[in-house]
Parts: sequence; structure tokens; C-alpha cells
Amino acid sequence: MIEDRYTRQIALPQVGIDGQEKLKKARVLIVGAGGLGNAVLPYLASSGIGVIGVIDGDAIALSNLHRQVLFSEEDLNLSKSKIACDKLSVQFPDTEFEPYAEFLSGQNALRLFEKYDLIIDATDSVDARYLINDGCILKQKPFVHASIYRFQFQVAAFNIKGSGSYRCLYPTAPKNVQSCAEAGVMPTTVAMAGLYQANEVFKYFLGIGDQLTNKMLLIDTLSNRQDHFSYTSKLQGFITPDYFQEKYAQVKKIQFTETLHEGVFLDVRNEDEEPSSELNNSIKVPLPVLENDLSLLPKDKPIYIYCQSGKRSIQAYHILRKNNYKNVYCLHENANEINELKIKVG
Repeated sequence: MIEDRYTRQIALPQVGIDGQEKLKKARVLIVGAGGLGNAVLPYLASSGIGVIGVIDGDAIALSNLHRQVLFSEEDLNLSKSKIACDKLSVQFPDTEFEPYAEFLSGQNALRLFEKYDLIIDATDSVDARYLINDGCILKQKPFVHASIYRFQFQVAAFNIKGSGSYRCLYPTAPKNVQSCAEAGVMPTTVAMAGLYQANEVFKYFLGIGDQLTNKMLLIDTLSNRQDHFSYTSKLQGFITPDYFQEKYAQVKKIQFTETLHEGVFLDVRNEDEEPSSELNNSIKVPLPVLENDLSLLPKDKPIYIYCQSGKRSIQAYHILRKNNYKNVYCLHENANEINELKIKVG
């Protein structure tokens, strides 16, 4: 019986039987099954959310386990989205889980968003965040955001009853942002951020409390300090279907081979990053200054972009495409792999 499983929250006057039915009818899509996703998922399911979709194309790695508590060593190299949904479906049979073992992209975002009532940004990617924001604007879907930097995290709810979007706070993407892998993070910080996200979801569907709209909540877990930063809601009329299609066109990727010698290899790492490039036709233009130094790059030759992990090369790809470079590719390999392959094919 629904009353037996959820009796403690039904007892709340702000919830009751009617509120529980609202949660049962809710459909939520979580983008990312990493640390934030692992924190959000169990509590959405345990509350009785009716349908939960989880999209993540990544596989479970050993370094994930310290903050992604749904996984164990037996799950290494398996799909994050599928394993998370499989495990939670056993514990919470009232909830329907829909795993998507793929990354969110311009090709699938709008189609997926159409199926859900609310989107949760549980990613560690600035590019994905703007994709979520812009897709939610087009599909008129609310989304709940969280991001983490070391011992700090921020949470906000966007696109709710005419409230502002992520672009009202950050109109354009920052040039260089450290991921949790680069900056470091404690599992408790991730867990707290995810729980705040889940709480915003409950407030939205139940219509209770003070939603984090037109303001950002920033929490420092070392000092226990909490701050709110208000912002002005601005119309994002430029987010049109045509803009979305061009902005999030699928990145063309290519494998490094010796047959690419007629093109230019663009290294967008910082000047001090190792290993140094051993490619004769390589040009180093760090991502933060790329848009100011485009004169260094020819438009009549293919350009093959690479970096250390692949994230900056995708950002560089979009910068070049925006500036009318047509023959642009991202290399699948990173700088270490390229140097190793060059020894074999060079």
C-alpha cells in the first residue's frame, strides 16, 4: 500500500495523500550518474517519484567509488546509468527507471526532455550545463542545477514559472573550468549538493516552500557559511531551434593516423602542460586565448584539435565552427596517446 511505504512523509501537512500522488505522477530526467546523480537518485526514488530517467554514457571506474556509492568494484567498466537503475529498481519497485547508456548531446536532448517534467543537471561539464539550459528553454522545462568546486557547492532552480535561466547568471561559458577530477572533491560535499537538488525537486512538484529561483545558493562546507546571490531574469530569445541545432551540432571526431599529415594539429593545452607535442605541423594555441589568435590558423586546411582529456578540444571545436572554420575535427586521442602513436606511424 502506498500509505505504508510513504507514511512518514504523507504525515506532513505539506504533503499528504494528494502530494504523494503528485510525486507518483512526476517524471524526472537526471543528466549524469556520477557523484551528484548517486546522491540525488536514491532520495527521489525513496520519495515515490513515478518515473526517473538516467542518462550517462560513462562506465564505472575505480576512482568513482569514493563518492558514487551506488557502485562497487564488481561493477567496474559497466554502464553507470544501467547499474544505477538496476540496483534502485530492486529497492524501490514503485518507481519506473529508464536508463540511457549514452551522453546527452544536441541530437538526443530535445527528444528526451520532451518525455519528462523536470531535468536535473548532475553533470561535471560546463558544456553539458549550457546544453541542458538551452534545451530546457526550448522545451519549456524546469531544471535544477548544482555544481561543486572543492569544498563549495552551488544550487539553483531555473526556468520555473517565468524565472531566469542559467544564462542569466552566466551568459557565456567560462574559458577554463576545473573538473572535480582536476580540483579534487570530498564525497560529503557531493552528497550535500545532491540532497539540496533533490529537495528542490520535491518543492517543485509539491508546490511548497521557497524555490531557489532567480537566486543561487552557495554553501562552503568548511566554514558552514551559506550565501544567496540574486540575479535578474533576462529573456533568452536567441535560443531558437536554429540556434540550438547550430550550437550543438555533433562534434566531428577522427582517429589519429599518419594520413592526416596535410592538416594542422591544434594543441589547445596550456603552455606548461606536458608532454610537449612532437608533431611537425602542430600549432599550440591555449584555449583561453584561442578566439583572439585565430589568425594563426588557416581556413584552407583541415584542423585536428587535441588536448589532455578531450573537454577543451570540444570547446575549441565550437569556437572554430562559430568563426566559420568548416573543416574541423577533434582527435579521439589525447596528447600522451598521440605521441605514442606517432612513434608507431611516424
